[in-house]
Amino acid sequence: MRFVQDIPHSQFRIGLYAWNSKYIVKIEAGPYEQTYKVSELDLIDPESIPTLLDERFLTKVAARFQEMDDDWQATGERNEVF
Repeated sequence: MRFVQDIPHSQFRIGLYAWNSKYIVKIEAGPYEQTYKVSELDLIDPESIPTLLDERFLTKVAARFQEMDDDWQATGERNEVF
């Protein structure tokens, strides 16, 4: 996997990678990560990827991170690990 660029954001660490004819957008928050793969053939210009990360999309990403954390905490409590 080849690193392409960091995409600045105040809440998340966002990295753009290229691998196997795909662009991979990795969004990280604490111990959690969301990954989105886009075929190189679907994009005219990889420079347009940051425009896909608009406020509406990233609000949903934040909500999904919260759901991931809730699920993780719940399984830890249910199984008496945390």
